[in-house]
Amino acid sequence: MFLRTLLFVACLSGSAFAQSPGLQSGEGKREQEWRIPTASGAVLMDSTVFRPSGGGKHPLVVINHGSPPDENDRPNMKRPRYGALSSFFVDRGYVVVLPLRRGYGATGGGWAEEYGSCTHPDFVRGGLATASDIEATINYMRQQPFILPDHAIVIGQSAGAWGTVALSSLDPAGVAGMIAFAPGRGGHQPGGNCDPRALVKAAGQYGSTARGPLLWINAANDTYFEPKLVERMVTAYNDAGGKATHRAVGPFGKEGHSLASAQSGAPIWQPLIDDFLKTTK
Repeated sequence: MFLRTLLFVACLSGSAFAQSPGLQSGEGKREQEWRIPTASGAVLMDSTVFRPSGGGKHPLVVINHGSPPDENDRPNMKRPRYGALSSFFVDRGYVVVLPLRRGYGATGGGWAEEYGSCTHPDFVRGGLATASDIEATINYMRQQPFILPDHAIVIGQSAGAWGTVALSSLDPAGVAGMIAFAPGRGGHQPGGNCDPRALVKAAGQYGSTARGPLLWINAANDTYFEPKLVERMVTAYNDAGGKATHRAVGPFGKEGHSLASAQSGAPIWQPLIDDFLKTTK
């Protein structure tokens, strides 16, 4: 019995150590694994951190992943890398952080981004749940000694981009600008989007309290959110008071929704982001 107790305590200690927040592996290296607490602190997000060379403090970039169409794939997701985007910013002196949000991969916990059924979707609530994990990442990383606390850039793709747009409505501290690649939820359904009117309305609600600059990028052959729907979303966001710069690009590959994650998409979005970053200084 005594031996069993020792083994049980040892297992608990090992688990607690493995789930401590902060750096997990890669100390002194440019690519690291971190655990980042959610707003409640109850879940630690499995995260990739890319560090630029050199000491001192660096501005922060948080890149936020999409959600797989099949919900059964969420638990199997790996820590995102977004190689081209990450390299683009690391080469410019940014620290890049890529969190796996609640309900995805090794982060575990319950999936927080549920927006309900396609017949009555609550896209606002779903986006704000995503935004909560993004904001928690920003707040935690701003406390690190190698981060400049007031020059963060937030980037997202698809569901992560929708969370980025949602985050803009909260006017988060320390964020200089946001970039959203194909933001939205309820896409790639039979017959099109879940509820286009609800998505447009939600974009307008976010825009009503947004204050910072947002770059909104979409490709012409995005089958999740087609160009006319995107135009309606951007218009609703800006008409409500948001400050989105819309950059619609031509077709990309076989599926425009992959523009942000594909290495070959870099020549398309690099000049757009370079121009946008000049406005955030």
